[in-house]
Amino acid sequence: MNHKRTTPAVLLAAALVSTLVTGCGGGASADDSKHVTVTVGYQSKTINTVTAGTLLRSLGYFERALAAQGKRDGISYKVEWQDYATGAPITAQMTAGKIDIGSMGDFPLLINAARGKQLNRPTRLVSVTGYNLRGALNTVVTAPDSKLTSLKDLRGKKVSTSVGSAADGTLVRALQRAGIDAEKDIGKLNQQPAVGASALQAGSADALSQFVAWPGLLVFQDKAKALYDGAELDLPTFHGVTVREDFADQRPKVLDAFLSAQIEATNYLNDHPVQAAEKVAKATGLPPEVVYLYNGSGGIATFDPAVKPQLVSALKKDVSVLKSAKLVGDVDVDSFVDDGPIKRVYGKEYAERLASAPAASRSEVWLKGEDSTRPFDSPAALLKFVAAGNEDKVRAAYVPDATTGTRWYADKAVWVQDGKELKPFVTASGAGTYTQGHPGSRTVSYATALEQAS
Repeated sequence: MNHKRTTPAVLLAAALVSTLVTGCGGGASADDSKHVTVTVGYQSKTINTVTAGTLLRSLGYFERALAAQGKRDGISYKVEWQDYATGAPITAQMTAGKIDIGSMGDFPLLINAARGKQLNRPTRLVSVTGYNLRGALNTVVTAPDSKLTSLKDLRGKKVSTSVGSAADGTLVRALQRAGIDAEKDIGKLNQQPAVGASALQAGSADALSQFVAWPGLLVFQDKAKALYDGAELDLPTFHGVTVREDFADQRPKVLDAFLSAQIEATNYLNDHPVQAAEKVAKATGLPPEVVYLYNGSGGIATFDPAVKPQLVSALKKDVSVLKSAKLVGDVDVDSFVDDGPIKRVYGKEYAERLASAPAASRSEVWLKGEDSTRPFDSPAALLKFVAAGNEDKVRAAYVPDATTGTRWYADKAVWVQDGKELKPFVTASGAGTYTQGHPGSRTVSYATALEQAS
């Protein structure tokens, strides 16, 4: 959807005049009263945080905003970026007073809230980076030659995940719906994403439940296939920005500048999706095609800093999952969520942002040598284009799952032929559910789907 854009100049002006008095006090971030270092913790390869991390850093918007603010305040600001694989170490550093602003997924955000309160270093959730209202940011994958076809096949198997992460939450909930106890019926391996990916390839893990961009990366590299699409849960999942409460109170103008820069980076990503994917790919080493799967136009993630009510509601539902795993006690989500700063920076536009809906996923082809993608009205239309002598020209082709809407690679999808229709699915189980309910339909290979389309 196209929305009215708040200009960077307006955003910066709002940030600069929003608070008349800068908070006093030094804190861990202050070198002295005239030289202040702001430390930002981010996860470069968790690409749904890029508007508060990787992309924001590469664009330099935060530094620029702070330089402008520094001229008004007579303060020299410096930004220190610290990159981590997961949210847990960011929380540890925040509660130690060493990181001021951090970004992480919904489950880690709750742990961030709990730890902050427990250690008397309270934090606040102040904005959102990327979200998916159905939960498609998390996926369970298996080895390419695995005989596992559904979650029920995981009983008695070893599954790698990062305990306390959003991907772990997806795994626990999905298994529960399948009648499997995640603590008793599987061998859960608590591993960092990269370690889990290696374990899957080595055969020491039968499946891997992870957050972006690991599932898409492994599938793109032909090192995995999707077993379970998190969108089947139909529960929102998101990543957001958390700030130390004392830092937000002492330096509200710095927080405003950060949120202004985040909004500007979000606008850049939404207006220039291919270029943004290329920038993130260059900074992280991830293939641009994988970044675009999630962050591109109509991709799996929608980027919007507004703290939408449905995301807060989902966060409250997540508490019980973490409590059952004894990772947190009670979490007061309402006191943790503070959309005051982002509302202040957006101004009147904030109501529009809250009411906005994610764009529907669409079929797209990214041709070699082109700096934009080509949209198609349907997966069948995309197949017809590729089959018409363009297969060798395709850099990447994306199609939405016929049931969940989750975008996936066309050549990695499970295709079903139902009469003259060709329907893509992220997983074999999703395709199987469809064929069971549609007599006469059958799964076909991607090559066969191309032949039928032509």
